[in-house]
Parts: sequence; C-alpha cells; structure tokens
Amino acid sequence: MRRYATTFLVFMACCISLSCSLLKGTDVQSYVEEPFPEKLSDWRLFNAGSGPLQPNKGVIPYDLNTPLFSDHASKHRFVWMPAGASAVYNEDGPFEFPVGTVLSKSFAFPVDGSPGKEKLIETRLLVRGKDGWVSLPYVWNDEQSDAKLEIAGSSTEIARSDKNGRAMKVSYNIPNKNECAQCHDNAKTLMPIGPKARNLNRDYAYADGSFNQLDYWTRIGYLKGAPSSNQAPKIAVWNDPASGSLDARARAYLDNNCAHCHHPGGSAGYTGFLLTWKERDPRKLGYCKNPNSAGFSGNLAFDLVPGKPDDSILIYRMLSTKPKEMMPEIGRSTIHEEGIDLIRDWISSLKGSCGDERTIAGK
Repeated sequence: MRRYATTFLVFMACCISLSCSLLKGTDVQSYVEEPFPEKLSDWRLFNAGSGPLQPNKGVIPYDLNTPLFSDHASKHRFVWMPAGASAVYNEDGPFEFPVGTVLSKSFAFPVDGSPGKEKLIETRLLVRGKDGWVSLPYVWNDEQSDAKLEIAGSSTEIARSDKNGRAMKVSYNIPNKNECAQCHDNAKTLMPIGPKARNLNRDYAYADGSFNQLDYWTRIGYLKGAPSSNQAPKIAVWNDPASGSLDARARAYLDNNCAHCHHPGGSAGYTGFLLTWKERDPRKLGYCKNPNSAGFSGNLAFDLVPGKPDDSILIYRMLSTKPKEMMPEIGRSTIHEEGIDLIRDWISSLKGSCGDERTIAGK
C-alpha cells in the first residue's frame, strides 16, 4: 500500500511541475483513421519532461537542404514509423511511407528580448492513414504545454523584429485542411512534399553523432532500397554558394518554394509553367511564355524574360503579398528578400531574349 501511495505522490508532483495532459506514457500512439486526437500530446511524439519538442523514442528529427520560406519561421521536423516498418526509397518523388507514419513539422518564432528562446505557433502532422495521407494542424496554447487540433484553420498576428531590429508584424495563417491539400496535391492525392531523396541528402547532428540522413534512416530501418548517399540525388542549399552554382541554387529554391504547385500533377500544373529542379524545357520554365491564366501579371507579357528580372511575372508575383496575386499563394505574408535576390540574379544570368528561344534557360 505504501508503494502505491508513493507512486501517486510522484505522479501528482509531476502534474504540478509539468502538464498532466502530456504525461501519457513513453511510446508513440499511432492513429490511422478518424477520430484523430484533439490534443497533440495524445500522439506521444514528444517527451514532456524534457521540453515541448524533445522527441520520444523512435521520433527522428530531420532537415532539408533547401526548405520552403514561411515568414522566417523556424521549423522543427520529425518522422516516426511503426515498429518494423520502413519507407521505400524513391529517387525523384516522395518516399513510399508505411501506414501509420507520422511526419511532424512545428513552426516557431523568436521571442524578442530572449535570445535563443522561441514560441511555438503550430505543429502540422501529416499522417499516413489506412486510406492515404491526412493533414492535421495543431495550434499551441500560450503556456506552450500542448496544442489543440484546429481543422478549420485560423490566423494570428505575431509581433517580432526584422533582421535590422525594426518592429514588424507577421500575419501568420494556420491552414485549414483544404489549404493543406492545395500545396500537397499530387494528381488529386495528398502527398508529402519535403522528404525526398534530394532534400534529405545532407548531414544531421543527431544525439549519437553527425550522419547523412539517408544513410542514417537506412541504418535504423526507416528506409529501404536506397543507394549510398553519395549515389543519391542532392539538391543545392539555396543560400550557400559552396553547395552549387547560381543555377543550381536558384532551381533548388524554385523546386521547394514553387514546384509543389508548379509540377505536372500539382494545382498549377495546368499553367504549363513548371519549376521542378530537373525541368530543362525553356518554354515550361516560363522562358518567353505568355501566362495562360487571366490577370495577376502586373501587365507583364512573359512568365520569365531572360536577362530581365523586372520584366518577368515570376519576380512580380514573388514581390506581391496580395491574395491570388502572390506566389506562393499561401504560406507567407511577407516578402522573402534574400530569395528574390537569388532569383533576380539567376534571371539576370540567363542568355538570349524573347526573340531568341534557342538558348536553354540556365545554360
């Protein structure tokens, strides 16, 4: 009886010092069909005793060579798969993940005046259910103790400082399920975007050492059928000149910021303006191509004019923050100045003119 009383007292002490809602156990809980948990803590992805985003057993952090710009938010990515299950390697597209897989991406912003401290805004789960992928956005409470499922989405104003220390506000949008599908649509099927071989082919500093992510996933049983990392595709890091040429870095940026819609199976595939990293057809890259969607072009004639970024609709839409005019259409409320500078430099480097379509863009 004394042993049970002691256990109860320890449990109550934990509830006082942490959050009872997060003390669910140590093993990740998998849900593959509705109803899905209302609280993020019910998934048991993170260990409450070590901080809000300290991964539980089997929850593996990962990062991408070139990520999507999201108003300078920090992103914390994790993957979990059921015991004994592995993703199947795909050289070009997303891996084929097993049922039960959870991909987690948490968005956070710095807390002004507190160096190194962040405030979590949302955690998006992409879950491989019985009938395909399901997107689930969870919004963090002010106490940073848990996050609540918000299928309908929401928005919030975030006060922060820009890179020059000036006060600014970010109108941060938490997407609803339809908005998730807008970006994750691949031939009318919801699919992951980031975890592809070319994006994951980089080192990550794990708790047990720094290893290439593809090799590490293979070693722990999370990936099968993959070649060694030095034989797998690898995309450039958009802001690291040592990782690739101007063309390679610009194409990496467009692949991860635009091509999720602008690919043959994407929501903007019908435009014929395709921005995947391997695309080399100058017309599909927008080279002297008239837009085939009405309006929102700034009265400019071509998607891309070689040597002339300010005459290119691509730059015009990247500079916009107006709904239905900006590109990407969702996921940001501010302008990514550094990214635009990169694409400007790339377009400026392209040879030829719109009276000469013989030169392949980027060559």
